Amino acid sequence: QVQLVESGGGSVQPGGSLTLSCQASGFGFSSYNLRWFRGKGARWVASSTSGNGTLYADSVKGRFTVSRDNDKNTIYLQMNNLKPEDSGLYFCNFADVWGQGTQVTVSA
Repeated sequence: QVQLVESGGGSVQPGGSLTLSCQASGFGFSSYNLRWFRGKGARWVASSTSGNGTLYADSVKGRFTVSRDNDKNTIYLQMNNLKPEDSGLYFCNFADVWGQGTQVTVSA
């Protein structure tokens, strides 16, 4: 069974940091691109490619870093200098598979 499980969300003040994790199972993790999205509208945030490339939405460039550990079947999203507009439910995605999401709240 293909499954994605996110964790690491929480509440922080503006300027704070969080690291999200997405544990994958049930497919050949290292061969696929995985993505992070935010919110019910599924706004794309960042991607980790199978070739260890990274892509970012303009709104998070320079503040967020996506990485992956193929041995652990896990991708990460390091979020620094968080802003209130970064708040939302963050989802990990592969093909048509979505995790349950992890909530990030940024407020003073």
